[in-house]
Amino acid sequence: MTKRLSENLAKLRKEQGLKQTDMALFLKINNRQYQRYESGDSEPKLDTLIALADYFEVSLDFLVGRTDKK
Repeated sequence: MTKRLSENLAKLRKEQGLKQTDMALFLKINNRQYQRYESGDSEPKLDTLIALADYFEVSLDFLVGRTDKK
């Protein structure tokens, strides 16, 4: 899950023209923690995954790489 998740997070963020710091502020976490999500060094908790899916208006399955359908 981590590789697809990190790839999808980076892709969705860049499609929106956002920086990692923007996402960290939205999630109320420090920038380094968000960087770990995108690098695959850390996995977000379920509530964070839900917040990210809602923010990007995609399904959790898409976000974690279980489907290609947003």
